[in-house]
Amino acid sequence: MMVDLEKGNTAILVVDDEESLRLTFQMFLVREGYGPVEVASTYEEALALIDQHDFDLVVSDIVMDGASGIDLLRTIKEKGVACPVVMVTGYPNINTASEAVRLGAFDYLAKPVKKEDLLRTARMALQQYALLNANNLLVQEKDRYRKYLEAVFRSVRELIFTVDPQRRIVEFNGNAARWLAGFGVEDISGRQLTDVGPCLESFVADIDSVLANQQEVPEHRLELADQAGQPGVYRVSAVPLTSDAGVFLGVVLVARDVSRLEALEKKGRRDRLHRLIGSSRPMQTVYTLIENVGKVDTTVLIYGESGTGKELVAEALHAESPRRDMPLVKVDCTAIPENLLESELFGHRKGAFTGADRDREGRILSADGGTLFLDEIGDISPMMQLRLLRFLQERTFYPVGRDRSITVDVRVVAATNADLRHKVQSGAFREDLYYRLKVVDIVMPPLREREKDLDILVHMFIGRFSTRLRKEITGISDQALQVLRDHDWPGNVRELEHVLERACVLCDTTTITSDHLPLELQEKERPARPLQPAEKLLEEENEEVRIINTLSRTFGNKAQAARLLGIDRSTLYRKLKLYNIDPDAVVAS
Repeated sequence: MMVDLEKGNTAILVVDDEESLRLTFQMFLVREGYGPVEVASTYEEALALIDQHDFDLVVSDIVMDGASGIDLLRTIKEKGVACPVVMVTGYPNINTASEAVRLGAFDYLAKPVKKEDLLRTARMALQQYALLNANNLLVQEKDRYRKYLEAVFRSVRELIFTVDPQRRIVEFNGNAARWLAGFGVEDISGRQLTDVGPCLESFVADIDSVLANQQEVPEHRLELADQAGQPGVYRVSAVPLTSDAGVFLGVVLVARDVSRLEALEKKGRRDRLHRLIGSSRPMQTVYTLIENVGKVDTTVLIYGESGTGKELVAEALHAESPRRDMPLVKVDCTAIPENLLESELFGHRKGAFTGADRDREGRILSADGGTLFLDEIGDISPMMQLRLLRFLQERTFYPVGRDRSITVDVRVVAATNADLRHKVQSGAFREDLYYRLKVVDIVMPPLREREKDLDILVHMFIGRFSTRLRKEITGISDQALQVLRDHDWPGNVRELEHVLERACVLCDTTTITSDHLPLELQEKERPARPLQPAEKLLEEENEEVRIINTLSRTFGNKAQAARLLGIDRSTLYRKLKLYNIDPDAVVAS
């Protein structure tokens, strides 16, 4: 979304203790049409102007006599001033950039500052600020629709209608629209209940009861004829819809075709969707969310422990979307060194940095028209968080070393096993990026909460590995299956997969037995304790062996291995690359 700027009504403050630079920046901005453009030479002058005026942008040098630009940035944020701040420095370094980004700077420019760089950065910062201001005007309306959406997702739904206190129909879902179309009724938004026709007469009493008492009408059953006049039974419930402040917004009515659902139950629950396997109730919820959200071109954030199948959810969302025939590009944000991730995502121009011997289009451009899957998004650096936020806001980006922006049509699906809400509270993850990603979230349940899915997965993996290994393994003994059922699976489905691959490799008969399972499972040993600081990786000659042994203990679960080793997961990925260690090969050995 682009917002048009009224340049002549855009207030900018330039802070620099060098008069020539201060006046040059002012001249560049004024000639571009911005104004008024104020200037200050010290921290104190800048604060005095900020207290007197509302600025849309602050451009400040970092190094000044007395208090620094970083001090000014910190004070601005403490005062609650929302306008973007661009830092200027003659001594750029990673620590300065990280500190500025951590404190909320929009961007920083290295001296000598070119006119086009200043104007481009100012334009982008002001566009974002204007967008945020425009969004703030829509907060109440968005909150209202968010409440509608949450109520819909909480409900077990077939036909869904929302009605305001004046008995006007506000929203209805796709199933309700198709059901009404069968009666020849279309475009009911904003119409009074009594104007729609006899097809909704059976629901009016429940809606009026909630409107009168603002109390839920318990679920009950109604006999309703369908479009062909055939009798059917619907389970109907109506609940009040209220805001966080307790304001009554209307009624949500849900009607379910009981006969249809009972017929589906007789056929049994689905045990798979694309590459996802499981018939448990939590997985049925995941399947329904994927089918509903997949068709809507919105950003999705997938939560789940390591090994639960977040990547498979991303694949299923892509397969359910209108983009299914376009690329699905996957990026593991922790597998790519931090200094290369920007180039890997956004691409670079030849000569942009040492080693850039050719143009590279980057993963985002490769996903144009399709879906971009960002795995482990919670581990990216503050600088990458800022760049990704800009891309999500504008759907445009600048490859490294290129001045002209590129616009793409990409759906973003992200995944994490981290508690992003906690990271936001601790300042490790940008709040604005968190809400940009979390338009809709899907939570993958851990294997220990998936009822009897383990049995289905066990037989599926046995069939897969027996075919791959060209063995005639037809099943598993009751005792071995019970051992698997008794394990709590901290590594989830991935751990189960590795255990069964190992068992199939060792199995020389048609049946997997307890002897083919790891001793840790058979003896029900307690999980390995985390290493104490003195036990962590200290000696270079022991490092490779320690990593291999720990991966073996965790069945290839890299997140758990990193915790046991007492190192960050990104550090573990670098060590794996350094020593050329394949976790899958470690588990299979």
